Order: sequence, then structure tokens, then C-alpha cells
Amino acid sequence: MTEPRIAVLLGGISAEREVSLGSGHAAASALAKRFEVDVFDVQSHSELPEGLDPQRHVVFSTLHGSFGEDGAAQRLLDEAGVVYAGCDAASSALTFDKVATKAALAAAGVPVPAEIVFEAGDVPLAETVVSVLGPSVVIKPAAEGSSVGLQFAEGEAEVADCLEKCKSGRWLIEPRVSGKEVTVGILQGEALGVVEIRPRSGRFDFESKYTKGLTEYIAPAEISEELSERIRKLATMAFSACGCRDYARIDCMVDTEGNPYFLEINTLPGLKETSLLPMSAALFGYNFDELLQKLVEPALLRYRNANSSS
Repeated sequence: MTEPRIAVLLGGISAEREVSLGSGHAAASALAKRFEVDVFDVQSHSELPEGLDPQRHVVFSTLHGSFGEDGAAQRLLDEAGVVYAGCDAASSALTFDKVATKAALAAAGVPVPAEIVFEAGDVPLAETVVSVLGPSVVIKPAAEGSSVGLQFAEGEAEVADCLEKCKSGRWLIEPRVSGKEVTVGILQGEALGVVEIRPRSGRFDFESKYTKGLTEYIAPAEISEELSERIRKLATMAFSACGCRDYARIDCMVDTEGNPYFLEINTLPGLKETSLLPMSAALFGYNFDELLQKLVEPALLRYRNANSSS
């Protein structure tokens, strides 16, 4: 049986296109050291790029945001019979919705922050938000990645101003947890190292995430070994609760009392060498090239099993 080529999907037309291009080119370069690689710049949210061949390609997607992470691309790949790395369509759709993700985590015993969920046409009163969640809150779209649309508000007046900006879609309000922000990678069901995120502004928003020098990353996180192990255990529970497969990155806040609260699961996390999943993996001894090979291993096994008779 001929070894498949790796088809790296990148770009897309979501708000996260530039992020995806960076991840995709870095991933393709690393994978090309071990495999034959074809790169596809995706320009549609309704169809797969021409040239994908289920008989000779295994897809490695770095499409961030809508179409890439919401299960739509995965459904099209399934329908076309193309094997791909990462979470399947159902778990991708679930985890792209922060509200549905938190419900699944809570049902599995994974701690999550309190919340108010609303549609843009039915915005809650600021005084209601403050009375339920407290004066310091985070407001974010229920289904966006890379901190797109993320807002922080302190006090009733700021909450009211932020709520006025929620013009369309479904939104989520949570109390702002004071403490440490951490993240942990999951590779083939195993939790990797815990990385601490320290934005200089105190807010890990889009600007802090993608502007060089605005955020410090501590690997490993400066927390106790006991807390680190608890976070890793809960992260694997979260991964399983949402039906994820292959790999993901899971974000969490730890309050000043040392209590973790899980926020979301990133099924197609950033994949430049300086991204958080590679940092987490490096704590377990994987360099960037080795990590990329591990990320595609399960998909290659699925491909070989599907084509074993040919």
C-alpha cells in the first residue's frame, strides 16, 4: 500500500485567516521533513478545495474559526471519504459552541464558570448581569475563536457599553476569574504540560494574543505539582466528555484559591513553533517536528485501516 500524501488545509475566509496561514505554513514545513505534502489554500465555506483525493491524501487542517473548527469542513471530508487528523465533525461542532462545551464539561464533573447566555436581540440589563455574576465580567461570542469579539467590563456602566456592541449572534457572559490563566495540550488522549499565560495588560484578548511582546508564557506554569496534575486530569476528562480525538488544547482559569475553571476546548489550536500547543508538548520532550508527526499518526492509522484491502 502506498503511503498517503499529507494535505495541509490553510487560510479559509473566517476572521482568523491570517492566523491559519501562519499555522498552516509552519505545519506544512515540519510535516514535509517526513511526508510528501500538498498545501491547499481554502477559499470557500461551502466546498472542499479541488484536488483532494481520498485515495492518496490524509488531511491535516489548520483552518481556524468558522468552517475550520465548527464541524462543517469535517462533515464535507467525511462525505467525500477523506481521512483527516483531529476531532470529528460532531465533537468539532460541539466544542466550537462555548455554551454547549461548558454544559458537557459540567455534566462530566469538570468545573466551569457561571454564565448568562443571550441572543443579540434579547440583551440582558447591565444591572441584572452585575447582580448575578458580579461587577467584573467577560463577554464573548458563543462561537468564535482566537479571542475574536472578546470584551472585558468592570462595573455596570462598562457592562452596559459592552452589551450595546453585541449586535448579532449568541453571546456568553461569565464572571472574570482573578488568578492565573493556563492551558494544556492533549495528545492522543494524554494531557501534556501546563503552560501559564501572562498578558501584560491583564487581558488575553486578540491584541495580547497576536502582538509580539504583549504576553509572557511560563512553561511549566508556576503552580504546585498537585494543582498541575489536577488540571491535567480534568483536561483529559473534558477531552473525553466532548468526544474529542487525536489532539486539542484546553484553556482554564485558576482563581486565587487554586480552584480551576475550564473555559473552552480548541480542537484546531495554533501551530506555529511559538504557539501554545507546541509549548505544552515541549514540556513532555516533543520538539515541533516530532509533535507534528504525532498529530497525524492516528489519521495515518485510520487511512491504513480503511485501505488495508487495497
